[in-house]
Amino acid sequence: MKNINLKFIGIACLVLMTSIQSYSQISKAEIMATGLTCSMCSNAINKQLKATVGVDSVSTDLNTNTFTVYFKKESKIMPRVLKEGVEKAGFFIGSLVITMPTESLKIEGDKAISVNGSTFVLLNEELKNSTGETKVRVFDKGYVTQKEHKKLLKTFSKIASYAVENEDDYHIKAVL
Repeated sequence: MKNINLKFIGIACLVLMTSIQSYSQISKAEIMATGLTCSMCSNAINKQLKATVGVDSVSTDLNTNTFTVYFKKESKIMPRVLKEGVEKAGFFIGSLVITMPTESLKIEGDKAISVNGSTFVLLNEELKNSTGETKVRVFDKGYVTQKEHKKLLKTFSKIASYAVENEDDYHIKAVL
């Protein structure tokens, strides 16, 4: 009897860990890069993003300098890793929109969502309580242009964590 209980507890823990993993990742990221002048520039970014652990595939739109990154199901990549990849290629992020499972976006306390040890802070409205996936745009320094960040510092001056620049805090707004 004791052996059966231990097996049941082990299976229950495994199911719980698997369900937490499947709901706690970013499934897709759309990165608009700045500073690109030719197709060799986009190849450099593409190569860096594809080499990132957890990336399944990358598609590129040369007309808009946008890279759509799809992640493996078990991946736990945070935006900081994407930023580092783009910067390692010698460029910058002008815009980052990430797609996450809606059910993983449980708001804790003061408009904050905890995902894989990082905190996503909502800058305005609440996220819609829908099923499926939710797109959010990251508004931190390094995820928007420098010019836009200067404006945003004034706009979000009442949000204390915005000006702090903690690499594990991301300030987001839902994209409709």
